[in-house]
Amino acid sequence: MTYQVDLFKGKRALVAGATQGIGAVIANQLAEMGAEVTALGLGQGDGTLVPKVDVRQADVTSAESLAEALQGIDQLDIVFNCAGIIQRGAEHDLEVFEKVLAVNLTGTMRVCSATRERLKARGGCIVNTASMLSFFGGGLVPGYSASKGGVAQLTKSLAIAYAPDGIRVNAVAPGWIDTPLTKPLQNDPARSGPILARTPLGRWGKPVDVARAAVFLCTPAASFMTGVILPVDGGYMIT
Repeated sequence: MTYQVDLFKGKRALVAGATQGIGAVIANQLAEMGAEVTALGLGQGDGTLVPKVDVRQADVTSAESLAEALQGIDQLDIVFNCAGIIQRGAEHDLEVFEKVLAVNLTGTMRVCSATRERLKARGGCIVNTASMLSFFGGGLVPGYSASKGGVAQLTKSLAIAYAPDGIRVNAVAPGWIDTPLTKPLQNDPARSGPILARTPLGRWGKPVDVARAAVFLCTPAASFMTGVILPVDGGYMIT
């Protein structure tokens, strides 16, 4: 445990895209720190969420689906946007490109807009999920790169717009993280080798590495931080 167990006692948190991967780790960590957590996602996920997390089905590309999932949640202190997809090699197809943007970028904006008034009542905070590809292009993933670049700029824009409401808006930018989405890269030495060679810390990141940094942005220690895009990449972007 990196933080005190009861740091978020009495707080209500929402994590979109939390039924698997990084989102699930964040939801679990918030719950372990005393928050009442609702996880939004599609399907049953990977089974890693702890029992005390309230799991609800929601499609962030649908205003109606999101509104239904938010019923009964009158106030919020913390909102995480972790919903995202990547379609390597297929995103040059315009239909696939638009789908990736609809989930990663428009979905993030939809959740922020839908929860703004709830957060305003509590002086809450939002943490979005950008990416190292917010800063670099990716030949196989133009949709993912464009959407994550958009998330970075959206975060800065909403930080300005939401500040009068007392809402802080930040983002984490994960690097090469060990998740099911990156397994094809990890299992290919020809692709994994150059990634590790460029990463000063010399390893793939773990979802918990991202979760700990993301949760920091919600703590009192980060109370004067907004509009930050925080890299969690083992130093990849500095080399």
